Amino acid sequence: TSRDRGIAETVQATHLDLARSGRFQDLLKDHGLAWAALWRRSDVEFDCVRETPESRGLIQRLVRLHIFHLLQTVSPNSIGLDISVPARGLHGEAYRGHIFWDELFILPFYNLWLPDITRSLLMYRYHRLDAARAYARDSGYSGAMFPWQSSSTGQEETQVIHMNPRDGTWGPDHSRLQRHVNAVIVYNIWHYYRITGDRTFLEMYGAEVILEVARFWSSITTHNAATGRYEINGVMGPDEYHEKYPDAVAGGLRNNAYTNIMAVWCLERALMVLEALRLERRQELIALLALRDDEVRRWRDITRKMTICFHDNGIISQFEGYADLEEFDWEGYRRKYGDIQRLDRILKSEGKSPARYKVSKQADVMMIFYLLTPRELRRIFARLDYRFDDDMIPRNVDYYVRRTSHGSTLSRVVLASVLDRIDRGAGWELFCDALQSDFGDVQHGTTAEGIHLGAMAGTVDIVLRHYAGIDTVGTTIAFHPRLPKSVRRLRLRLCYRDQWIDAEVSRESLRIGVEKDAANPLPVVVQGEFHRIRAGRTHRFDL
Repeated sequence: TSRDRGIAETVQATHLDLARSGRFQDLLKDHGLAWAALWRRSDVEFDCVRETPESRGLIQRLVRLHIFHLLQTVSPNSIGLDISVPARGLHGEAYRGHIFWDELFILPFYNLWLPDITRSLLMYRYHRLDAARAYARDSGYSGAMFPWQSSSTGQEETQVIHMNPRDGTWGPDHSRLQRHVNAVIVYNIWHYYRITGDRTFLEMYGAEVILEVARFWSSITTHNAATGRYEINGVMGPDEYHEKYPDAVAGGLRNNAYTNIMAVWCLERALMVLEALRLERRQELIALLALRDDEVRRWRDITRKMTICFHDNGIISQFEGYADLEEFDWEGYRRKYGDIQRLDRILKSEGKSPARYKVSKQADVMMIFYLLTPRELRRIFARLDYRFDDDMIPRNVDYYVRRTSHGSTLSRVVLASVLDRIDRGAGWELFCDALQSDFGDVQHGTTAEGIHLGAMAGTVDIVLRHYAGIDTVGTTIAFHPRLPKSVRRLRLRLCYRDQWIDAEVSRESLRIGVEKDAANPLPVVVQGEFHRIRAGRTHRFDL
C-alpha cells in the first residue's frame, strides 16, 4: 500500500516484489523458518489429565490456535508500522478495523514474548496524542482524551445509532462515553515499562501520554462540596447494558466504580512518573506541557478523595444509583428464550430497556479485580479511606456473576481469571468456555465477522498469570504457580528485562532456566522467596 516503506507507486512496487520473491519452494521455506522462530518464542505446552478420546489434546490445540491468531495479526513484520491491534483481528469486517480497549487484553501477550512489538503498538497512541488533545478540548476537558473507537486519524469513530438485529429497529448509541479506554492506555504503557525496563520509551514518549491523560482525568472529575469527595459523571463503564439511567434522555452515569478506581490508579502512575523521570527530562516536560504545581496537588488530592459507592453491606455499586434498579427474572427469560447472552436486544425487542434492571452484559466491577492485585486494591481503598476486608472480592464476585449475561466474549475471560483466586474449579470451567469463544462460535454467527482477539489473548494471559503464576507488578519477576487439577504440566518461554527464561511447572516443582548469554544473574521471586539464577543454569524449586 502507499503507507508501506519506500513506496512511490503501489502497482510498480508490487511487480518488483513479485519479481524478487523467488519460486514457490523458496517462499515456503522462508515462511516455515519465520513461523518456527515465532513458535520457539511463544509456544505454550499443556499436558492435561482426564481427557476423553474425543477431547484429547483439545485444550493444547485451542491455546495454540489463539497464539497463532495473535501472531498472524501482529508479528515482527508489524514493528515500525503506524498501527495498533484491531479488536477483531484481520479476519472480518466487524468494527471496521477500529482500535478499542481490547489492547488491554492483547498487549500483555507481546510484553512477555515480543516486547518490541508492544513498543511499536504503543507508538500508535503516542502519534495520536494531538488528536486526543483536540478531542478533550472540543469536549470541554483538559489534557488528552482518547476515543472509544479509533482508526487512522485518532478521531472518534464510534457510531451514534445502533441497529437491533432481533427486530430491525434503530436506537441511540452512547458507547463513546466509555472514557475508561484512557485508563487502558496508561495501564499498557506502565506495564510495558515495568516488564522491559525501557526508560527511553517512558521518558521520550510514554510519560507525555500518561501526564496528559492524568490531566484529562483531573478535568473530568468534579468536587462535591456536600460529601467532600471527587466524582466522575456522564460516563459509561464496560457494561454496555447501562448507557444511561432509566427514562433519561442523555447518556452517561454517575460514579462508575471501575472508571473512578482506574482514574485514581492513573493519577498515581502520573505522580510516580514525575518522580521517576531524570531531572532534565522532567523539567522539559513540565515546560512543554505547562504543567502547574496546583494541577499536581489536585491529582494527589483526588487519589485520596475519589468517590466509590456501595450498597447491600459492602457490595461495590457498579455506578451511583445501581441499588435502585429492579432485580431481573433470569430463570423466566432463560425458559422463554434459551440463550440470553444478548439480553439487551431481547429486552428492547419487547419494548423494555436493560437500563431498568440489575443486569450486566459483561464484567464491570469485576474488571477492578481482573486488573489490580488484592494488594494494590487494599492500598487504594485505604488511601481513599474505604474499608477493604478479606471477603470483599468473593462477596462482590458472587453478587455480580449472578447478574451477568456474558454478552461479550471478554466477560468469561475476566471472570475465569478472577474466579481462579476464589473457586478454582469454576474458574477452570470458564477458562475452557472462553477457549471455545470462536472455535465454537458461541455467539452464533459473530465469528464470521471477525475473531475476538481480546478473548483469545485473555485466555493465554490466564495461563501465564494464574497457572504459571507469573507476576510482574513488583520490582522483579515472581512466580507463584498453581496448576488446575486438570493440568499435569505446563512449559513455556518468556522474555523479562531482555533475558530469556525457560519455565516448566508441574505439581511437584518449578524449573526456571536462564539463557547462556544473559549478561547478569536473573533476580526472581518464587513463592515469596528471593533467588538469583546465573546465566546458563536451570534451578528446580519444590512446590
